[in-house]
Amino acid sequence: MRRHGSLENDEELNAAAWEAARGAGVGAARWGLYSGIAAGAAHLYSPIYRGLTIQFKVFVQMSAMVIGSMVEADRRLLAYERAVRHNKRIRRDTEAWRRFENDFEAQGTPGVGSEGAVKREGS
Repeated sequence: MRRHGSLENDEELNAAAWEAARGAGVGAARWGLYSGIAAGAAHLYSPIYRGLTIQFKVFVQMSAMVIGSMVEADRRLLAYERAVRHNKRIRRDTEAWRRFENDFEAQGTPGVGSEGAVKREGS
C-alpha cells in the first residue's frame, strides 16, 4: 500500500511539481543574472574580488543561483497552493448554493420563470 502520492497518478501533485520546477528555473536565471552583474561590478571596483580564485567566484555565482531557485520555487508553490485552495472553495460554495436554490425551488417557491406569468395575468 502506498502512502505518498505519485506524480504519474495525481494530476494536482504533478501540476504543483511543474509549477515549482518552473519557478526554480526562473529564479536561478534571475538571480544568476543579478549575481553576474554584481560580480562584474565587483571585478571592476574591488581588488579583493579580483584576487579571489576562479573556483571561489564560480561557487559564489552558483550559490546565488541555488538560493534564487529555492526562493522562487517556494514563492510559486505557495501562490499555486493559494490559487488551488481558492478554486476549490469557489467550487464548493457554488455547489452548496446550487443545492440551496434547488431545495428552495422544490418547496414550491415561485422561481424567476413564474414571475413573468404573474405579470401577464395582472396586465
